[in-house]
Amino acid sequence: MTGCPLSLAKLLGAGLECPAPIVHGVMRCGSFPRQWLRTETRSLRDIAALYNCEASLEKVEEFRTAEGLKSISSKCFEAANISAILIDDGITFDKMLDLESHKALSPLIGRVLRIERLAETIINDESFSGSSWTLDSFTESYVAKLKSVSTQIVALKSIAAYRSGLEINPNVSKTDAEDGLRKELTGPRPFRITNKNLIDYLFTCSLEIAVSANLPVQIHTGFGDKDLDLRKCNPLHLRAVLEDKRFSKCQIVLLHASYPFSKEASYLASVYSQVYLDFGLAIPKLSVHGMTSSLKELLELAPIKKVMFSTDGYAFPETYYLGAKKARDVVYNVLAAACEDGDLSIQEAIEAVDDIFRRNALHLYKLNVTNGSINNETTIAGGGVSSTSVEEDVLFVRIIWSDASGQNRCRVVPAGRFYEVTRNKGVGLTFAVMGMTSFCDGPADGTNLTGVGEIRLVPDMPTLLRLPWSSREEMVMADMQIRPGEAWEYCPRNALRKVTKVLLDEFNVTMKAGFENEFFLRRKLVSDGVEQWVPYDNTNYCSTSAFDGASSILQEVYSSLKTSDIVVEQLHAESGKGQFEIALKYILCTLAADKLIYARETIKSIARKHGLLATFLPKPDLNDIGSGSHVHLSLWEDDQNVFMGSSKDNFYGMSKTGAQFLAGVYHHLSSILAFTAPHPNSYDRIQPNTWSGAYLCWGKENREAPLRTACPPGVPLELVSNFEIKSFDACANPHLGLAAIVAAGIDGLRRGLKLPEPVESNPADYASKLQRLPQNLQESVESLSGDKVLHELIGDKLVKAAIAIRKAEIDHYAKNPGAFNDLIYRY
Repeated sequence: MTGCPLSLAKLLGAGLECPAPIVHGVMRCGSFPRQWLRTETRSLRDIAALYNCEASLEKVEEFRTAEGLKSISSKCFEAANISAILIDDGITFDKMLDLESHKALSPLIGRVLRIERLAETIINDESFSGSSWTLDSFTESYVAKLKSVSTQIVALKSIAAYRSGLEINPNVSKTDAEDGLRKELTGPRPFRITNKNLIDYLFTCSLEIAVSANLPVQIHTGFGDKDLDLRKCNPLHLRAVLEDKRFSKCQIVLLHASYPFSKEASYLASVYSQVYLDFGLAIPKLSVHGMTSSLKELLELAPIKKVMFSTDGYAFPETYYLGAKKARDVVYNVLAAACEDGDLSIQEAIEAVDDIFRRNALHLYKLNVTNGSINNETTIAGGGVSSTSVEEDVLFVRIIWSDASGQNRCRVVPAGRFYEVTRNKGVGLTFAVMGMTSFCDGPADGTNLTGVGEIRLVPDMPTLLRLPWSSREEMVMADMQIRPGEAWEYCPRNALRKVTKVLLDEFNVTMKAGFENEFFLRRKLVSDGVEQWVPYDNTNYCSTSAFDGASSILQEVYSSLKTSDIVVEQLHAESGKGQFEIALKYILCTLAADKLIYARETIKSIARKHGLLATFLPKPDLNDIGSGSHVHLSLWEDDQNVFMGSSKDNFYGMSKTGAQFLAGVYHHLSSILAFTAPHPNSYDRIQPNTWSGAYLCWGKENREAPLRTACPPGVPLELVSNFEIKSFDACANPHLGLAAIVAAGIDGLRRGLKLPEPVESNPADYASKLQRLPQNLQESVESLSGDKVLHELIGDKLVKAAIAIRKAEIDHYAKNPGAFNDLIYRY
């Protein structure tokens, strides 16, 4: 993937991991088009890379023949990550899969009805002689047929551009249309409609039905096959239709980016509320420069909410893959440039990705990808979705936040109200929520947060997803705002966004994070009327029997995480009794924090479903091993890992940038612990000889060091690709923990800090020479209190509130040691 200074690819997820597009097309059974690949060397290279074969036409054909259509279709669609196929079946091939067969390739299949094809099917019906048709009888049959299928399709489509051009006369007279029909019927069968007056009449009748049935209408615009007169395909010719008040509510989709009339299409979408834009076919058909410039032109005036992508795949599964792949590359480049130019913020760019690839099409075509349904009753009004039938599908939406004590909390809103009101305006919440502790639902003294004052908890819609374990509920992360569009200074998600923006603005770098989730499974035991939660098993590290015993639960967890687009890289039994670990793929740190919260919610809920309790508490049993939330971190610029060193820039495998960033983390680590190990219980876990990082040091592949640089498989042995922080646990708010790390790294880069020499053996062997990290929460709080850098970058008020919460918890658990027992229910 090519890049620019704003590494937006990390915000989307690398490669093809951004939201799944909606595509159009129909699959053909047959041989591969040799001429197509011969003229598309770029496509040949991309397909050969997918098939892991030599980039030659012969080798690609050889692979296709050996694998068969079913196998290559699965490979292409899985790689493309397509969530819905909208099929225009108005184009025919010698051999075709029916609509039902496509369901093996995508969760949702919808039909797009081509109006010219429907009209030709009617007048070519052998039961009627051509001479018997009148305009009235033809119109009656056409309208009746169109109305009969209106609830079974997602859109209408016109190829008037191919036949007579886009200068449609919406007021064509019946006399002219009748004359046009007579002229068509004098030709040879099968009839192919080309008369402009008849096409204009058909087009107008179809728009009237589309309005009454609330169906969008796709219109071919711009370039196409050789039988098209490009001069007549400029979408500006549609002005008479767009100005007609009868069709002001008809949603019209201009296909193919209207290339080479992309600027004209953008203008129309900006001035006519009913016009939407789809840039399929332009991508991947054009050159890279052509694709990029065309999309940029579309976005110059058109609102992002009205621009969408479809692969325009057809006939061969490879066309779907190529469209999806190149679109993600091009959208990344264009939106990254928009961020660099100041047209978009990073968060706005992230939302634009979801809009362009998924959300705009879902709303326009009224699709529900989660359950594979098409909701023809849902209407679009004022940019939102009406609640006419939403609660038939989704009942509740959980609006989630994580407080300063690391507890996940939620407000639940009925889905109807959520989509009508809450998604845009949020819900009210007291200031006190960010001052609460793990032992009391009231603000701690010194937080300066009370029950006086209210914020808005505003859903961050790109994070919305269906609960895998509860099909009639959704959940969404929320931002805390003091007023519309203005972040509250105590909002953890905003704190992380704020420091990552500094990192990006000053050093052109973003940070990726991948978390390891360690947790204990416990089962209920009732003895003499007393309820206890005891270990799920008593096995050891990476035990096969432990995994086998919990396999059904872990399979459900994995499937649920996958459904939620949370990528699991490894999972295994850990050293503790009933302890397991699930490691997540590294992604942009702002997304990683959100997905960590979702992952824990998923694990806890599925365990509960099986009658078990999953706890992420650092040390639930003082006589057993502890649970961490180790995080692996790397720095990226222009799609390149800039934490990793090179032959010319190598400090123990790190680049200069990587070493200075890590030096900042090393320098501030004692303060960082107040965010990453924020509970008194955290320090029962951070002990020597437990792989938790008890001494201030770092080392390459040293699992006893709190900071470990890592050289995973595939990385040259003399280099490292990331570093791991051991002293991070699940009592931490992940956004605040990562914000503290980024803030420390920024200080390291600003001041050019240097690391000491690495420790290459057990740090406990050098206990007399190494500084011990804080042995209790009080020591880390004292360090944070005097850390001006973290106060400045994270926000003084938020840091002081966190310190007050920590002090309250130190005091409470010192006086009430038995209260630790209740924490398994909170973490």
